[in-house]
Parts: sequence; structure tokens; C-alpha cells
Amino acid sequence: MAAAGEGTPSSRGPRRDPPRRPPRDGYGVYVYPNSFFRYEGEWKAGRKHGHGKLLFKDGSYYEGAFVDGEITGEGRRHWAWSGDTFSGQFVLGEPQGYGVMEYKAGGCYEGEVSHGMREGHGFLVDRDGQVYQGSFHDNKRHGPGQMLFKNGDKYDGDWVRDRRQGHGVLRGADGSTYEGQWHSDVFSGLGSMAHCSGVTYYGLWINGHPAEQATRIVILGPEVMEVAQGSPFSVNVQLLQDHGEIAKSESGRVLQISAGVRYVQLSAYSEVNFFKVDTDNQETLIQTPFGFECIPYPVSSPAAGVPGPRAAKGGAEADVPLPRGDLELHLGALHGQEDTPGGLLGSSLF
Repeated sequence: MAAAGEGTPSSRGPRRDPPRRPPRDGYGVYVYPNSFFRYEGEWKAGRKHGHGKLLFKDGSYYEGAFVDGEITGEGRRHWAWSGDTFSGQFVLGEPQGYGVMEYKAGGCYEGEVSHGMREGHGFLVDRDGQVYQGSFHDNKRHGPGQMLFKNGDKYDGDWVRDRRQGHGVLRGADGSTYEGQWHSDVFSGLGSMAHCSGVTYYGLWINGHPAEQATRIVILGPEVMEVAQGSPFSVNVQLLQDHGEIAKSESGRVLQISAGVRYVQLSAYSEVNFFKVDTDNQETLIQTPFGFECIPYPVSSPAAGVPGPRAAKGGAEADVPLPRGDLELHLGALHGQEDTPGGLLGSSLF
């Protein structure tokens, strides 16, 4: 008989279901009629009051302070659908005041919040490790702020709805610096660029590009200039825009001047040895845009004991005139980009 009665309901303890009504005071557990909410914590006069934990059926939860049945005070809220978690101050169920938001996708925010959104001053690290510190409005970077980009660039200036707009300074990781006006994340308005190459530009920018952009270097002066070896000489140049006007807004261009003797390949059986290159000590030839190659020749006098371009024994040497004329160099554009300003450097071959 004892065996037959073993395990019957009468032998177990009484089953305890959650109360149908919320507890009045003290600690208690209550499952709401819709079964979506479950509360474990302190009660006062039949309301959640004090410290407690509210669990949602989807896995979300809030744990922290309650006042008169509302989520108000310090607490921690986790959203199962996004994986994000906020720890900080709450008012009537919403993050309000100051706190830390940890994002499941990566990154975090620490600062002021209003109605669950970033509002006021804060510190944001995104999933790529980029850091922003400054003002927020409506969950976006808005107002004065500083941004450190993943490529090492740093921006300090104004923001409008997550875009750089107004006045700001961009210091590139390559040493370039832009200071001036911005619009919709690009250089726009009056600004100055000091590029790492040494080129500087101060003037108007339109959609990230200089309004008076130099695209050509023009050599001024006579077509032929006679220069004695070792004597100083000067070269006058102008920076021109596409439409031919002088570009006055930039400086710091570098003009490289090279000189050479035209190289002529002689037949193996030829007895002429004028500028015949010694094949055992041949210089690297210079490629020219004129359809022929040159043997390098020093523009200035070589140091004592250092020979000029090598020629075969018995060869003749003569001063070589430098061809001059309106030689135009097409240069790369100076571009303004979000992360890194572009650059340009002039180079010429004579």
C-alpha cells in the first residue's frame, strides 16, 4: 500500500502559483495577466517601489530603481531585439539624464541622454574605434565637437546632424592641415590648406575643391638661354588655371630642374666617338617628353674631383644650352576629402 501511494499528488508539497494580485508591501513576485511581464522586487501600497527587476517575455529586462510603479532612478536596461544595454538614469521608463550605452554591434556611448537618445555632451566610440567627443542633438553629432578617425585624421569644429558643417580644423595623419569653412562634410567656403608636400592654398573652396585651382606650370622667358657652366641662372614660372588665368591663391610648389646631353646610339663600326658613352660606366638615361633620351648633366658645377657625364676617351665636352619655352606641366588636383586631403607636387624636366 505504501508503494502504491508513493509519488501521488498528496505526497508532494502544495503548488505555489504567482499571486493573482500584486503584493501590497515588502518583497514579492508578480506575473502580469498578459504573461509578458514578470516583476521580482520591492512593493509599496501595491505598486512597484524600491529595487526590483522587471523581466520581459522576449528576454529584455530592467533592473534598478522603481518609484510609485514607474521605472525611475538608477538602473540597467537590456533590449533583447537589439542586444544593446543602457546603464544610468531613468525617468518614467526612458533613459534620461546621464548614462552609458553599450552597443551589440560594437562601440559605446557615455554622456547625457534625453528620452532615450543622445542629447547634450557625450563621448562616442563607434564599431571601427573612431572617437567623437562633443555635443549631440536628436541622437546625432550636432554642435562643437572633436573627432578622431581610424586613419589618424583629427577634426575639431562644428557639426550639423552628423556632418561637419560650419568652421573646423582638419589635421591629417600625413601632416596636412585644413582650416576654414565646411558644408555637408566637405571643404566649402573660405579656407586654407597647408599640404604635407609644402603646397599651401588660401581662398575659396567649392564642394571640396579649390575654386582657383592651379593645373599647369608655365615656364616664362626666351626659348633658348645660354648659361656658362657653374654660373647662376633663374627660371620664371607661373601657375595657371584651366582657363588660363593666373592662380594667385597658392604657393609652395616645387619645380625640379634636370639637364642632360642628348644620347645618340652610334653604330658599332663607327669611328666617330663624339659623346660616345663608355658602356662600362654608363649613366642612367633620362627619359624626356621630346622623343629622345639624355645623359644626365649637372645643372650646377660638380664638386672637385667629381666628373660630369662620362664620355669615351677622346670625346669632346661642350656647354649645352637649356631649351626654354612655354613648357606646361599638367599637375594633379588638390582634393579635399573627408578623411584625408589630397595633394600635388610640381616636377619639370629640361
